[in-house]
Amino acid sequence: MKVVLLAGGLGTRLTEETTVRPKPMVEIGGKPIIWHIMKIYSYYGFNDFIICLGYKGHIIKEYFINYFLYNSDITVELHNNQLDIHYTNSESFKVTLVDTGIDTNTAGRIKKIKKYITEDNFMLTYGDGVADIDINKLIAFHNEQGKLATLTAIQLPGRFGSVTIDGDNSVSSFWEKAENEDFWINGGYFVLNKKVFDYLEGDMELIQWEKKPLIDIAHDGQLAAYKHRGYWKAMDAMRDKIELEQEWNSGTPKWKKW
Repeated sequence: MKVVLLAGGLGTRLTEETTVRPKPMVEIGGKPIIWHIMKIYSYYGFNDFIICLGYKGHIIKEYFINYFLYNSDITVELHNNQLDIHYTNSESFKVTLVDTGIDTNTAGRIKKIKKYITEDNFMLTYGDGVADIDINKLIAFHNEQGKLATLTAIQLPGRFGSVTIDGDNSVSSFWEKAENEDFWINGGYFVLNKKVFDYLEGDMELIQWEKKPLIDIAHDGQLAAYKHRGYWKAMDAMRDKIELEQEWNSGTPKWKKW
């Protein structure tokens, strides 16, 4: 099954990094975050990736074109331009890199990779979020539900304490960084049937996947939610990058299974 990665956005909330490279290429532990995401899928045996490029997409192309050399011991004989490769620690990735437009929104990007989807189902996620999700259980859940689309639903821990205020302005209860058990959000890590492309007919260039297409799929009763109660984190801002870096440096990052 193919894995589609959305990697074309501007990353405007991470401008400290994204002025010089696309957001998926921002490094955690010396590796681009997109590499970490791909390693999650690869751990479960999924190594066939389609990457939707946009902003500074050439940097992602160059990274994968040179990936083999970057991860090998080599000898270069400059006088005759001979290259000998002694050892490689490369991955088993097969990567299709698709230019989907600098200004194209996510629905348009997905539409543009339709011709590369040859099986009934494929997976899709964003190029900035890691999780300790069990991909095999996600796929099994999708198959059991029998719907066109499954998203991974996650709960974010509260960043601030929550209070209940009574009529006389007194606080009757307080929760420090509580999670709302009834509040779930879209965490990506989709499993999709190729029939979802029927929801991408017409001009999708400026349409967000999460707006009209996904809403229409849900309205038709074709969207299931896989509740992931484990670790999940998106790199939305510099604070998130720092936290991910700190976790990686701890030696036990929660998303690392390989």
